[in-house]
Amino acid sequence: MPKRTKIVATIADNRYNPEFLKSLIDAGVNVFRLNTAHLQPENAKMMVETIREVNPKIAILIDTKGPEIRTVKQGEEIDVKTGDLIEVIGNSEGSTQPGKLYVSYPHICDNIEPGQHILIDDGDIDMTVQENRGDVLVCKILNDGKIKFKKGVNIPNVKINLPAISEKDYRYIRMAIDLKMDFIAHSFVQEASDIEEIKTILKESNSNIAVIAKIENQIGVKNLDSIIAVSDGVMVARGDLGVEIPEEKIPAIQRRIVKECINHKKPVIIATQMLHTMIDHPRPTRAEIADIATAVAEKADALMLSGETAMGNYPVEAVQTMTKVALEMEKEMEHLHFRKLLPETGSVLSLLAYSAVTACLNLPIKAVIADTISGRTVRYLAAYRGTIPLYAICYSEEVQRQLALVYGVQVFIIPSCTSKELFMRTIIEELLKNHLLEESDQVVVVGGSYGLNAGASFVEISQVRNLLQKDSAMNGNK
Repeated sequence: MPKRTKIVATIADNRYNPEFLKSLIDAGVNVFRLNTAHLQPENAKMMVETIREVNPKIAILIDTKGPEIRTVKQGEEIDVKTGDLIEVIGNSEGSTQPGKLYVSYPHICDNIEPGQHILIDDGDIDMTVQENRGDVLVCKILNDGKIKFKKGVNIPNVKINLPAISEKDYRYIRMAIDLKMDFIAHSFVQEASDIEEIKTILKESNSNIAVIAKIENQIGVKNLDSIIAVSDGVMVARGDLGVEIPEEKIPAIQRRIVKECINHKKPVIIATQMLHTMIDHPRPTRAEIADIATAVAEKADALMLSGETAMGNYPVEAVQTMTKVALEMEKEMEHLHFRKLLPETGSVLSLLAYSAVTACLNLPIKAVIADTISGRTVRYLAAYRGTIPLYAICYSEEVQRQLALVYGVQVFIIPSCTSKELFMRTIIEELLKNHLLEESDQVVVVGGSYGLNAGASFVEISQVRNLLQKDSAMNGNK
């Protein structure tokens, strides 16, 4: 059984040759991520084409930047000391100098009260607001350091009134549509409408790209339920999240987000510094191994590597390490049965998935086989997080790649079948050919009887040989 936990690896536009990509895939990568913060748009098309040539089954995810605040890029980088007072001004054209810090957010003074913390450069500089003069914030520096150009600015628990989609984001969304990428991960999501704006653009272009909400601020955590409801998945972006929220709260928030995403049948990715040491060193720390193991034990759908694979010195080794830890943890969890998840009232699909899982608990089932058009049936089954192999049968490479983020699923594409019996025979022969089943094995099949777009309608439990014989008998009676 391959690892159930999927791996997302970030690649850069200065290192994406076929041999490198293939080595990462062989090590365990399921999805490649393109980070727009470090991507030249003219190279994106070549990157996508190279990935598709190396392996058309590998999914591609691209990040947007979302609404963010940064220090300006002109003036002087300033050294600050604990207790210094500094004026913070919202003007992207301003020139920073000692005693005056300009940032890119023109509304920096909105909704800010004395005592509010402002964090610079992932929290390396902390300051508190002493006075709000309406167009200037007077702040007190809380630690020694250097304020540098173009560094991120976080204002915990304050809504940022910037457009959810910047002009740059819009260009990258259009590019993702044109290049038929599989996922867009939107940064600094604050509320459900941020995701809905992207979905409107996709709908206007008749695009089925899945939208992943990156949760990386206090406002996003506060609005988590409504964000999950409209998203196609969630990324726990622990970098900025750890700046905005006290670090001791992050593990519990991660656990909550994973649980809620599983309950909503939406993929969830754990990201940021999972193997940060391996950017420069060939071996991880014990804490990093424990971090991966914890995410696997929580049964997140996927784990993500960023700098480790984008520009690190040991990218393949980092993926191999993550794969080995995932496999070892999953082996330790073999004794754990399905999650307790009751069917949703009024949902045929939910009841069918529940029935399939119940059968697995009471019979010696060797595999669950699911017929799916959009991937929804498979996500419902995967939410139970079982240890029995789950084989998804779909009819397009687009759906196959979007299932690359779903926990514990192995995906096969087959031609569309004109009958239930033909579907049964086609997929059983495919799994036998790949030595994933034997004729004596008992399996559960979840599928649809009324055409490709009618949804799941049946659960069948049978030995593999009987499914083959059933099709032969049906053909003989025609």
